[in-house]
Amino acid sequence: MIISRTPFRLPLGGGGTDLPSYYSRFGGFFISAAIDKYMYIAAHKRFERGFRISYSQTEIVDDAQSVRHPLVREALKKVGIREGVEIISFADVPASTGLGSSGSFTVGLLTALYTFLRQFKTPEEIAAEACDIAINKLKEPSGKQDEYVASLGGLRAYTIQTSGEISSEELKLSENTVAELQNSLLLFYTRITRNSREVLSKQQDQIKSPDSSSAEKMHEIKRIGMESKKALEEGNLERFGELMHEHWVVKRGVTDNMSSNEIDRWYEVARENGAAGGKIIGAGGGGFLLLYCSNGRHRLRSALAKEGLAEYRVRFAFEGSKVVYNE
Repeated sequence: MIISRTPFRLPLGGGGTDLPSYYSRFGGFFISAAIDKYMYIAAHKRFERGFRISYSQTEIVDDAQSVRHPLVREALKKVGIREGVEIISFADVPASTGLGSSGSFTVGLLTALYTFLRQFKTPEEIAAEACDIAINKLKEPSGKQDEYVASLGGLRAYTIQTSGEISSEELKLSENTVAELQNSLLLFYTRITRNSREVLSKQQDQIKSPDSSSAEKMHEIKRIGMESKKALEEGNLERFGELMHEHWVVKRGVTDNMSSNEIDRWYEVARENGAAGGKIIGAGGGGFLLLYCSNGRHRLRSALAKEGLAEYRVRFAFEGSKVVYNE
């Protein structure tokens, strides 16, 4: 029995520049934090031949090619397991809420399966293989952020070359800055789930279009991401909060399905009650609303509770995907 634990993530700047439509032309840059909400994958040797896969559904099939779950099917093919495994997944957060659940699922699955085979892979290798499954094998309109943050963990900055090669570095933050940042980032569940594929497909199309200003907006988002890294490393968290607002103003203009009237109203309520900035996490259109508020957090919480939003408290996770049980 192998059980892997893989963190979800919070994007802190430069989100969207990790999409192939952008980085393949201009290079990408983003900063992101892993959080203490996890995807768990259990892999167990099966007495019978074939596979039993349990997620929101249960599949019992004879071979990997027959598995309906696309991520599981491609992961099994990639690692070369032909039969005799049972796979079960469960998570702290539901899918389609913007915290990178698909990336965490694939990274956690590969981590468990390679351990099952007694093969060692570095976090970078796991992340690259997970990205290959999503982007190249399944042709998903996704980027590289989710898989790399899930695999490496911590608070890091990532640079993507036009070739797709990616490098990362830990943010150089003082303990006081980490503590204050953690206390000042508030996460609220909008109760809106959305199809990230639809949102990201439109975003990629907009970036590719020669008649669109979306690429220029993404240049601005990358610049804001780089400035956000500088503000964090200098301990200037008020400036970081302001940059989150600048990012949201630009990002919501990339496509018309990034926000909604309801989300815009909640964001304005948050700004009126102490939030310096914020954004919808992930592709946009729903999921979680992340806000930066250094003062008056009780007032902000009360105002959004009246709007029906539930706060979801998280802390940073400094470990990436790992095996937590190995028998």
